Formats: sequence, structure tokens, C-alpha cells
Amino acid sequence: MARWANLALLILFPIAWFAPLMRAGLGLPFFDLDEISVVSGLQALWDTDIFLALLVTIFALFAPYLKTIGLALIQFDLASPRLLPTLATLGKLAMADVFLIALYIVVVKGVGLAKVETAWGLYLFSFCILASLALSLRESAKAR
Repeated sequence: MARWANLALLILFPIAWFAPLMRAGLGLPFFDLDEISVVSGLQALWDTDIFLALLVTIFALFAPYLKTIGLALIQFDLASPRLLPTLATLGKLAMADVFLIALYIVVVKGVGLAKVETAWGLYLFSFCILASLALSLRESAKAR
């Protein structure tokens, strides 16, 4: 069952990257809030701050996906369980991205200059990261 749950993450992660994480805007009547996804946020970052865009790309896209692929390889006996500590590090990097998104929302709401609403993609992305973490912890316990 854990194998299939992990493989499902290979489908859910790309959906989460394109799903709206939040809606942001001025919050004035008659003005729509813009939806921001991981991918749209990355597109904006590449235009303004390449170093930060590279970090977020690693945290949000590569780290969780590589971790999921690595865990699948271990689960199907195509890789050694000795990779688990490395996968745990990748999982921590992916969790940092969720923290940064949450911090951004808190800061913007605290300043009061704009209106920010969380959207379903933030919950999906967080679920994927936490499910990946749970699956890797389960695999680590099984390997001992």
C-alpha cells in the first residue's frame, strides 16, 4: 500500500505545483485577487531574483520529487535502503518551502497592505510534503 501511495505522489506533486496556493491583491471592492501557484511564483521570481528562484526551484520542485522517486526505487528494491538518510535531507528541504510560503502569508497579512487568502493548492502541497515525510519515516523504520 505504501508503494502505491508514494507513486500517487508522483502525480499529486505536479498538480500541487500548478494549483493556487494563495490569492493575493489589494483587497479593494471590484478588484479580483490574483491566484499564485508554485509555478507562477517561480516565473515571477526568475524575472526578478535568479538566486532566490533557483533556491525555491530546488526546495519546491526538485527536492520533493527526487525524494519521492528515490523512495519508490527503495520500495521496489531497485536502490539500497542506505539512501534513506539522503532522502530525509531532501524531505527537510521540501518542508522549508512550505514554511517559507506560510511565513510570506503571515508577513503580508500582518503588514495589512494587501489581502492574502490561502487556497486549496497550499493544503495539497503541504499534504504531499507531509505524506512523503510519513512514507519515508515508515520506510526508515522498516529498514531497521
